[in-house]
Parts: sequence; C-alpha cells; structure tokens
Amino acid sequence: MSEVKAVQEEVVSEGTQTEQLTAVQAAPPPAAATKIAAQKKPAKAEAKNAAQKTEPKPVQDKAQKAPRGKAVEPKVGTTPSTVNLNENVRSTRKPAIKTKDYEETLSKLQIELVKLQEWIKFKKLKVVVLFEGRDAAGKGGTIKRITESLSPRVTRVAALPAPTDREQTQWYFQRYVQHLPAGGEMVLFDRSWYNRAGVERVMGFCTEEEYREFLRTCPEFERMLVRSGIILIKYWFSVSNEEQERRFQKRIFHPEKHWKLSPMDLESRARWVEYSKAKDAMFAHTDIKQAPWYVVDGDDKKRARLNVITHLLNMIDYEDLTPEPIVLPPRQDEGGYVRPPLSDQTFIPEVY
Repeated sequence: MSEVKAVQEEVVSEGTQTEQLTAVQAAPPPAAATKIAAQKKPAKAEAKNAAQKTEPKPVQDKAQKAPRGKAVEPKVGTTPSTVNLNENVRSTRKPAIKTKDYEETLSKLQIELVKLQEWIKFKKLKVVVLFEGRDAAGKGGTIKRITESLSPRVTRVAALPAPTDREQTQWYFQRYVQHLPAGGEMVLFDRSWYNRAGVERVMGFCTEEEYREFLRTCPEFERMLVRSGIILIKYWFSVSNEEQERRFQKRIFHPEKHWKLSPMDLESRARWVEYSKAKDAMFAHTDIKQAPWYVVDGDDKKRARLNVITHLLNMIDYEDLTPEPIVLPPRQDEGGYVRPPLSDQTFIPEVY
C-alpha cells in the first residue's frame, strides 16, 4: 500500500490526474491477479492468498520492473511514462516583470542606446533594423522605447504607407531604397519590403509571379546591402493566438488605441493559418547567413522590449564616447537691450 500511495502522490505532484487513472487502469485488477496465482499454488497456501486478496497490487511502471518477489521502491523525481511533457510548456513561462524593475532596466538600456548612437555618428556606420511580425505583436512599442531617448537626426523611423499608383509601377525595392541610411545614421523600419511576403501574399495584393520573384530577389538584395557596408538586423515578433486576441479586444474598447486596429488587422485574425504558412515560406527563403532572422517572443511586452534592446546593443561593437563634463558659459550682458511689452504678444489660454 505504501508503494501505491507513493506512486499516486508522484502522479498528483506532476499535475496529471488523468494520467494517474490511466496508469491504474493499465494494471491488472488485484483480485484477478490473485486468482491466477492461486490456481498455480498448493492448496495449503489458499488461506494466505485469501488474506492477500484485499491487498492491491503495487502499480509499477514498465521501466521499473524488478526481479520476481522483490519490491520496487519508486524513484524520487521519476516522471510517469504516460505524462505528456509538452502539455505544460506554457506554464514554464517566466513571471511578469515588476513595473519598477522594468523601468529601471529600461532606463539603463536607453543610456547605452545613446552611447551606441554616438558611436554610429563617430564611425559613420549605416544601420538598418527591420521590425516584422504579426499584428499587435509589440513592434511599435519596442520602436518607441528605442527612439524616445535618441536624436531624430541620427535615428529615423520608416513606416511607409500603401504604395501609390506610381510606386506600384516601380522596381519593388525602389521605394525602400530611398529611406536607407547614410553614414552616421540608423533607420528602423516599422514593416519593410517583407510586406510582399506577408500581407500582399495573403491578401492577394501581388501576383504569383511577383511573389516568386521577391523570394528569389530578396536574399540577393540584402546581400548587396551588407556588401555595401550596411549593418542589417531583422527581428520577427511572434505572438500567440490568445495574446493577440486579448490585445485586439483591448484596442476595440480603448479610445486611444482605435487607430491601431485596421481592417487588415481584423483580416489577419481570420487568416491566421495563411499568415503562418506565408511566414514559414518567407523564413525558408530569406533566413540567410549574411542577414538572419531573430525571433522575439512578444507575449510579454516588457520582456520583449528589454530583450530586443539588449540584443541590438550586442549586435554592434561600440565604445563609450561620453564627452567630458560640460560647463555652461556665463550669460551675455544685456547691454541696454529693452524687451518689448508682453501685451504685444499673443499667449495661448491658460486652461490648466
């Protein structure tokens, strides 16, 4: 009985009660096993067997079989053979970061981003960072945290609208080339030329021939960028079906986020599987050695932002070019200057 109890406690501790029932049902009934044994033993042992009929036979795992007549002690920490190790993958996700810890870490990383920016200016580097992924995966929020402490003259965001009639007749990459950085600049693409492999492919905005041509041309285009001296970094933001739905629902009922929910976003929910297939084909053709894809788990926004910024800082070998302490010069003497009366100027109403 102690052995059976030990096995049952082990199964319950793994959180798989249904598997416990499966293991118990798989073992032969104690009464039937005793009956078979009684037919082979002498009559003088029948009394002893009758007393043992009420004792349940220990439940043993196939991997723990022992020589006949010897009891098997359950090993501590042994996982039952019927446990599905893939069932509780989501339960191993790290707990949410506290807001205070997140803000402190983000502040330190943003200081490092300023140092990186100064290094890019000093070395005349050309950096291109692509942010791709499913809708509501956290691309825009990450870009905001990267740029909010940086100079817009050095770090620019390229978020192109739908192509015009004229742009549709151009070479596909032409509208993106004009946004590439010069020396000493970094450009963050909030969606990029990979629109053709994603939304245009799924929604039928391009032909099959145009799509196939993109898959052939894109790797060569990116190799050409890298050979020209551009540092190309590509991030794919992944988000689960449940988390995307939760964020969409929040956008529907949040008046400040209505603009984030477009008809294309709603259509992406209806065509989840088609987008998944398009992403798989895109990775198969464009995950190249010169410009690999880096996947970001976007279910936890705070962790995703910190992880992306940390990875971005590690992708470029930079040095600290913090200038010496600055001393403000003394204010210029007025030298007889008379300021015009304030009544001659128009001020905004002081509502607050």
